[in-house]
Amino acid sequence: MAPRIEDYAMIGNCRSAALVSRDGSIDWLCLPRFDAAACFAALLGDEDHGCWQLAPSDGEARSRREYIDGSLVLLTEWQTATGSARVTDFMPFAGDQVGVTRIVEGIEGRVDFETLLRIRFDYGNAVPWVSRIDDDTLTAVAGPDLVVVRSTVPLEGENMHSVARFAVSAGEAATFTMTWGPSHLAPPDAIDPRAALEQSLAFWEDWSGRCLGMGEWTDIVRRSLVVLKGLSYLPTGGIVAAPTTSLPEWIGGERNWDYRYCWARDATFVLSALVNAGYHDEASAWRDWVRRAVAGSPGQLQVLYGLAGERRLEEYELTWLPGYEGSRPVRVGNAASSQFQLDIFGELVGAFAHAVRHGVALQPEADGVQEVFLDHLASIWREPDEGIWEIRGEPRHFVHSKVMAWLAFQRASEQPREEGSPLSRRWRGIADEIRADILAKGVDPERGCLVQSYGSTEVDASLLLVTLTDFLPPDDPRVAATVRAVEKDLLVDGFVLRYDTRSGVDGLPPGEGQFLPCSFWLVENYVLLGRMDEARELFVRLVGLTNDLGLLAEEYDPVSKRLLGNFPQAFSHVALVNAAYSLARRSSATADMHVSPESTLNQPSPGVRA
Repeated sequence: MAPRIEDYAMIGNCRSAALVSRDGSIDWLCLPRFDAAACFAALLGDEDHGCWQLAPSDGEARSRREYIDGSLVLLTEWQTATGSARVTDFMPFAGDQVGVTRIVEGIEGRVDFETLLRIRFDYGNAVPWVSRIDDDTLTAVAGPDLVVVRSTVPLEGENMHSVARFAVSAGEAATFTMTWGPSHLAPPDAIDPRAALEQSLAFWEDWSGRCLGMGEWTDIVRRSLVVLKGLSYLPTGGIVAAPTTSLPEWIGGERNWDYRYCWARDATFVLSALVNAGYHDEASAWRDWVRRAVAGSPGQLQVLYGLAGERRLEEYELTWLPGYEGSRPVRVGNAASSQFQLDIFGELVGAFAHAVRHGVALQPEADGVQEVFLDHLASIWREPDEGIWEIRGEPRHFVHSKVMAWLAFQRASEQPREEGSPLSRRWRGIADEIRADILAKGVDPERGCLVQSYGSTEVDASLLLVTLTDFLPPDDPRVAATVRAVEKDLLVDGFVLRYDTRSGVDGLPPGEGQFLPCSFWLVENYVLLGRMDEARELFVRLVGLTNDLGLLAEEYDPVSKRLLGNFPQAFSHVALVNAAYSLARRSSATADMHVSPESTLNQPSPGVRA
């Protein structure tokens, strides 16, 4: 049986990330960057698809794990009948070099360890040729990939993998480093494990130490922000939605997607959390990434891009992988990159406005670029789209998408310009036209609530973002009616579904877990409506779903009590951060906290804050 999704820890170095199970096995790692082919893919198959196991030989050993505070350096302490030992797992910050370092240290007594290293390039499909360079060094080569493994204990070949059995007593240590390099070049230089550890800890201490205090929520907010930083790609400033592909939204189902890319929307959502937390350098890096990624014709704006802004992300299936607990297909690439999603325009304009108010400068040409994009949006906003949930059914006139189009023109019209500017008047006029269209076609006349799409009577959790904009004032009865409708139709076992998958709107078989970001959006709506006891109760329940390390996936199944979907998920963590800020601002107990005066209250969660 595969470990549960929540049983994994993430280590990373802002270039790639690895998932480490409770039993000490690295079951997922893509090198040299997040979206490269995995050399450990046991997460989506079994150990023969690549993994690196490191644990005591004693099958009865007990473990306890934690991150070193404010970092992605993982400590696992093992207790056996003969002693105790500690394993430190991390990915060093070593320039262009990317890899994993593992340090085993004896604490008391003596502990026997075993490590089994199975390198399988190309998502478990390619068995490498392994060579011994010297007593301490092995190389593994297949096609373009080279991995160098250096250790202070000898690794021996055994049944198509490398194995070492060793012991550590109190005060003793064994170290292992694995580093990727192009196979046509000389092997990468060795790194000093101890020095690399100190360097990594210094990086994380400096970064997480800048997080603004949030009272009782400070620790969980800081952990979520560290996760978001760990999902950023340092060379370009892009932010991946998750480090994994094809972890299922329903066990055994086919809703399995590749999230190792940069969604313009998700990156925008992350911007809001980073700006509110005072991380302007990261916000500026994101700004530059977006500027490069969306450069060109506005008609070619994509929903998602590669880490450096790559546009071709064709989706295909890895037929040799059985999938997590049999959830197939396993996908690489994402067909949503070719979808039309109207809301992207509004979220980008709104995010830029939010960033500017918090001191993030825009380039001088930004207004001209914005004008070109808004001219294009003016010609297409009446068209149906695939919406925020990237449906694979027929496009619809989604209310959330239309409101985001309204937001784009509304925020553009509010930007500082000369009094009576014809540009401002034009944008405001289009915003008013879109608003009138939505209120005429996107409201249920019987329940008085906003609906999922024009002509529908169903609701959609994306409407919880709509109510957080100033599209309608907080005291408008349609806001409260929309929240009530979401509670009635989509709140199941205390958590929020995205929409009713039985409706067929997405063109896929029904069935998925409760969507955690939507549940955090409901927290913010409760704050908006002054329902503070319910807001706090739901927030505490959601935070209780984090694993022992504070990590969240995309969804949750309250029946099996399991996290579902790709892990850890940026969307969930940024929603947690913004919900915490909304609670803190309204709470009199945190009145003296250093919270931004333009915090998140009465503004849409993540990307649409403006």
